Amino acid sequence: MEETPPKGRTPGTLYIVATPIGNLDDLTFRALKTLREVSSIACEDTRRTRKLLTKYEIQKRLISYFRPKEKQKMARILSLLEEGRDVALVSDAGTPGISDPGFLLIKEAVSRRIRVVPIPGVSAVTAALSASGLPTHRFLFVGFPPPKKEAVKKLLKSLKEESGTLVFYLPTRKLALFCKLIQEILGERSVVIAREMTKIHEEFLRGKPGALMNALPEGNLKGEATVLVGPAEKSLS
Repeated sequence: MEETPPKGRTPGTLYIVATPIGNLDDLTFRALKTLREVSSIACEDTRRTRKLLTKYEIQKRLISYFRPKEKQKMARILSLLEEGRDVALVSDAGTPGISDPGFLLIKEAVSRRIRVVPIPGVSAVTAALSASGLPTHRFLFVGFPPPKKEAVKKLLKSLKEESGTLVFYLPTRKLALFCKLIQEILGERSVVIAREMTKIHEEFLRGKPGALMNALPEGNLKGEATVLVGPAEKSLS
C-alpha cells in the first residue's frame, strides 16, 4: 500500500535538476530558477555543488546525499518534503539517477505520493551520442561495466546481438583494456571515446578498438569517459 502524506499538510516537491558536466555555463535558465527557489539542495559532493552555486550567487542549505549512504540520508530529505518544503536533487555532474545517486530517493518519494519534477538538461549520454557519428535511432545505455575483467567479458558477450549503439561510462585508466576486450569479443566495430566533454580539452577519439588502443594519450589518465560502441556492420545493412 502506498503511504500518504500527513493529513492537512501538502508535501513539497522533489526537483530532479540536471547540472553541467564540465562547463558551468551549461546550466539551464529553469534549473537556475529552481535552485534559487527551493529550500534545500541534496547533492553528492557539497564542495562541487557549492562551486556551481557560487558562480550564480546562490546560497542554500546543502544536504550531502551520496553512495553508499543514500538510505541513511533519505530520512532527512523526505522529512523536509513532507513538511511542505521543496528540495532539489543534483549530482556532481549531469542528470541525477543516471549512474548517479537518486533512484532510491525518487522511488521512495513516488511511493509517498510526493510530487517529483524533472528539470532536464545536460547528460553525458546524450551529449556524446549527438556528436559521435554513430547510429542514434536505437541505443542501449549500459552505464559502468563491472570492475572485474571476467565480469566485463561476460557482459560484452551478452551484448553481441544488440543492434543499437552501446553506451558505457568508464574510468579513463581502464580505456585501453576495455578497447582490447571490445576487439576480442565484439570485433572491429566503430568506437567513439568522448573525454572532457564541454571542457577546454574536450576530445572525441573515433576508430576501431585496435587503433584506439594506440591513439590513447600516454600517462595515467584521470576522470571518466563515455565510450560508444557501434552496432555490428551487418546490423546497418
